[in-house]
Amino acid sequence: MKGTLRGVSGDRLGDVRPTIQENPRLRPVTAIDRVCTGVTTTGDGRVFVSFPSADGPGVQVGEIISDGRIVPFPDAAWNEVRDHLDPEGAFVHVNGLRIGPDGNLWIVDAGSPGPGLPVVPGGPRLIVVDPESATVVRIHDLGPALRPNSYVDDVRFNGRTAYLTDAGAPGLIVLDLSTGACRRVLDGHASTVARRPLRADGEMLRDAHGRELRIHADQLEVSPDGRYLYYQPASGPLHRIETRCLDDPDIPPEVVAQQVEPWVDTPTTGGTAIDAAGIIYLSDVDRRRILAIDLDRRIQTLVADPRLVWGDAMWLDGTGQLWIPAAQLNRTPGLAGGSSSVDYPVWIYRMPVDAVPPAIDHA
Repeated sequence: MKGTLRGVSGDRLGDVRPTIQENPRLRPVTAIDRVCTGVTTTGDGRVFVSFPSADGPGVQVGEIISDGRIVPFPDAAWNEVRDHLDPEGAFVHVNGLRIGPDGNLWIVDAGSPGPGLPVVPGGPRLIVVDPESATVVRIHDLGPALRPNSYVDDVRFNGRTAYLTDAGAPGLIVLDLSTGACRRVLDGHASTVARRPLRADGEMLRDAHGRELRIHADQLEVSPDGRYLYYQPASGPLHRIETRCLDDPDIPPEVVAQQVEPWVDTPTTGGTAIDAAGIIYLSDVDRRRILAIDLDRRIQTLVADPRLVWGDAMWLDGTGQLWIPAAQLNRTPGLAGGSSSVDYPVWIYRMPVDAVPPAIDHA
């Protein structure tokens, strides 16, 4: 790897539980009675959310309607809770969603009940839904690019190519949206491997059995010009690579690996977003804040607020509002050693950032 890291690593150690005050720019949007980790909006103001079943089974994808209720989307059948994991006509384990540049809703089904657990055959998919008709228009099977312990995490777009992270078996997935062909890149590369523990509110996180958690390649963003892919494990640090190195299947893996560039030494992160100027917004779940990273790798605190308990997958809409689910994921059994301390309701917030999203990624 080339380059050096800049960042906030020294700012993460010790007791970092916040003593900060509520920021009036951060406004509550909706309260939900389950842990919600993803939010996305259409150009005409529709709001969709996703649930990782971290606090129990239920609806995995829903639309928030005008009276605040959440309606299963695309329908109840896709959100059916089954006694056994079966991908036929239903979600296995939704881990993320976003409106793509085509205006459709793209849903990431990890295809596994959790990181480190076996993949359900046929489960890992990228499911494309037309929001207007609520019909599934395409399903991309990600199975050919996966390992038995894969956990597909998130997706971003670059023209007719999509990139996805594998948080279970560390690596990236490159998907040709025209043909549906997918393949692994940077498989087991150091930049995709979680090499340090997850931390939130000053505590190291552990799974339901008390073991130290490692979540591999997780957050990712494409630069507005499509030249770079930024990506990281959930515990950081952030790296980048030119997308041309990922897109060309004829480039040998060892050559691709040499093009990885360390970018910023980031803290444990719940989610990211990027704007049309290339500024990356990144949640620091250890200090309940959102950071802004510019093209020169300078880091500023955009907002710090005690309500931001595990800010997860963020969304920047066309009106310059940054949406942030305060998911409280670190308080769920899977990250808190088997116990739950979620303080319901779980809130989604938004704040103005005077920026718009890049057209390359979503409408």
